[in-house]
This record gives sequence, C-alpha cells and structure tokens, in this order.
Amino acid sequence: MSGPVPRLVVAAPSSGSGKTTVATGLMAAFAARGLAVSPHKVGPDYIDPGYHALATGRTGRNLDAYLCGPELLGPLFAHGARGCDVAVVEGVMGLFDGAAGEGELASTAQVAKVLRAPVVLVVDASSQSRSVAALVHGFVSWDPEVRIAGVILNKVASDRHEELLRDALDSVGVPVLGVLRRAAPVETPSRHLGLVPVAERRRAARDAVAAMGAMVADGCDLDALLGLARGAGPVAGTAWDAASALASPASPAAPASPASPASPASPARVASPVRVAVAGGAAFTFSYAEHTELLAAAGAEVVVVDPLRDERLPAGTRGLVLGGGFPEVYGAELSANEGLRADVAALARRGGPIAAECAGLLYLCRELDGLPMCGVLDASARMSGRLTLGYRDAVAVSDSVLAGAGMRMRGHEFHRTVVEPGAGTAPAWGVRTPARRVEGFVQDSVHASYLHTHWASEPGVARRFVERCRTS
Repeated sequence: MSGPVPRLVVAAPSSGSGKTTVATGLMAAFAARGLAVSPHKVGPDYIDPGYHALATGRTGRNLDAYLCGPELLGPLFAHGARGCDVAVVEGVMGLFDGAAGEGELASTAQVAKVLRAPVVLVVDASSQSRSVAALVHGFVSWDPEVRIAGVILNKVASDRHEELLRDALDSVGVPVLGVLRRAAPVETPSRHLGLVPVAERRRAARDAVAAMGAMVADGCDLDALLGLARGAGPVAGTAWDAASALASPASPAAPASPASPASPASPARVASPVRVAVAGGAAFTFSYAEHTELLAAAGAEVVVVDPLRDERLPAGTRGLVLGGGFPEVYGAELSANEGLRADVAALARRGGPIAAECAGLLYLCRELDGLPMCGVLDASARMSGRLTLGYRDAVAVSDSVLAGAGMRMRGHEFHRTVVEPGAGTAPAWGVRTPARRVEGFVQDSVHASYLHTHWASEPGVARRFVERCRTS
C-alpha cells in the first residue's frame, strides 16, 4: 500500500500500567489538534474501542492475529486508517503477552512488527526509581525487531521523583516522551468484565475521555510522538474491503484455514437487499464493525434494534444478529420487554435465521437468573462466580446458518455465566483448546454460542447468513 498512515503503538510492561488512559488520551489530544485519528486495539476487547471512538469520532477497530491471522493485520489496519493523518494502536496486556502457549501470536509485539510501527512504552513508576532503567532496558533488548522508541512515565509522585527516573533512563538511551503525575484517577468505572461500556455512560465517558486528552496533552511531547508516528515504515498488503473479501473463493461450507487471506476481486452482484436486524443499545455493545460491513456487502440492509427500548423487530426483518454485551446487568429490563421477546421467538419459529454470540445466547434462553427471556432455546442461564476467558480453536460440528460442518474458525470466550441446556439442539462447535469439548447450540435456523468470532477471518459466514435470510 502506498502512502502509509503515520502510526505508533502504545504498550506497557503489564496490564494496569495505564496504557488505556494514555492511548485514549493521545487519540483525543491529536484529534484536538485537528488531526484525523484512526483508533485501533490489539486483541479481542470490545470495550476500549468504544472509548477510542469517543476520542476520535471514528470507529474503533480491533487487530487480533489469533482471530484473524497475522496476514490480515496489515489489510485490516489499512482499511480502518483510510484517509487519516495518524493512527494510534493500543496494545493488550504486557507488550510480549499473547495467546497462551502460542509464542508471540496475538501479542502487541507481533502487531507492532507486522505494522512496522514504533512502540511507546507506558511504565507505572509509582513504586520505583532507578529500577525503571533495568525494566526498560529489558524490554528494549528482549526482541530487537520491536522498536521501543520512547517511554511515558505514569503515576510519578513529584518533581524529585521525575528527576530520579529521568536520570536512571539516561543510561538506557530511550527518550522520555511524557510524564503523567500521580493524581486523582480519571473516572472510568469497572465491573466483572472490565470497564463499563461507553453506551451505558455516554455523557460521563465523554468527560472522562476529555480529561484523558487534557492530561496527555499537558504531560507528553505531542510533537515528538507525532514525529515518531511519521517515521513508521510501509505495511505490506492491500487494504481490506468487505466486498472483495466476499468474492474470495473460500466457503464456510467446507473446512478452511482460520485465517484465509482475502483476495481482491470485483464485488459480486446481489439481489435486492434483505433486512437483517443487529442488536444494539446498552445491553448489546460487543460487535466488530467488519461484521455489519460484511453483511451489507453480502446484500443485507442492516438495521439496529435495541432490546431495551424497541418493542418490535423492525418491519420486514428476515434475520437477526445478537452480539455480545451485558444482558445479565439488564436482565429485568430485557425480560420486561415482552413484545420484542415474542417477536424474536416468532422469527425463530418461522425459520428466520438468528446468529447469537455470548450475550445473544443468554437472551435466547428460556430464562436468565430466573427472569424470562426469549425461550427460543430450551436452556437456562445464570451468573456464576467463575470467569471463563481465553482463545479457542473450534470446528463446526453441525450445519447451521453460519457454517457448514467441518469449517474451522477461531474464537474467544469471556463470560461469568453458565448455560444449562435442555433438549432438542445440536452443538455448534467442537472446541479443541484448552480441552476438547462441544459448545453452543444449533437448532433449526438458530446458531447460538459463547464464542466471539471475527467474521473477517471467514467472510463466507456473512454471505451464508444473508443467503439463508433471503430464502427463509
């Protein structure tokens, strides 16, 4: 791709160092200068990109080498960064942490190398002084292919503390690009699965993002950071495009690689659009932007339905996509919306395709924590004290509206709920990591599962779903 977008990666030695605050604040500070900023997040996280979108006014996009394959990182990045002046990529966990047992796969370091982007390391300096030099030296020398171009020191206590830290880092040869003082934290409340999503606290979230932007602008050398971004090298590959990806010969009906590359091609001709409703609102905030782009490219007219507010499915709805989110937080409100629950059940009875992930699975159950849900599946869901978290390698074990039996796909689980199944369904996936088991439900036109998947890895699932909507 010609004319690469300037870019940098914001990483940290570990989670909790402040990289979300710095990355979001940097996006907001650049945007306040009038720059068009492209926001990106390494890994499967849905929540941070919502804050990134507030900071930049653009859709936050994920870069996940496990879900999509390393070869799609460059094309997906270029797709999101089209027309932008600079891109900021927020890392995940520690710089070199990735998928368990998979080496550097899905790590921030891998993304930085693929994107040929300089890395800015955010270091929590609250409990150290001279030792910061050893820490930064270790990260700089661990992998020579990762270019750590600067450090931002977070939670610095005083002028004297800053002086000690700077003196120590002089010997490492990595410039200090910013210093953020130990002050009252920006208001970003969390709960059982991380930060509270933007959709649930939009006004307060705007204030928090503005505070992050002001803090970074005040404490960091924005000119130096922008100069680093402009020094990034070219990225291999062509920008991803939904229509071209759908024209690829890969088919969801047959076994396929978890990250089949998309081949540029002319968009396929499609018939008149078929209406597909996609759940949104505060209870269903987990969705990758590429999913709706693929649905539209496959011939869908995508409309949003909010299960907390809308009492009916949009007129003419032929299919429904229920992504992830927090139905357990809004169980009473979801249950009280009897009209929409009845509409969803009726759609399933007449064979309208429904694809549900995690929160969507819970919503389709008979009940959630004792509260009536849609009753599409003869299953009961409840909150538990156990966190289920991790990447999954899966194979479709049943033909469904999304996949043909034998198709491989990679996914991610992240929940604190348990579903106790009843009868009348087949499993959706055979999961091979971390232990072999079957997972999810396939029932007539319904595919429901805990696995979050990224359809850019297998765009044929969107085509298959829209075709089923057209013929149902």
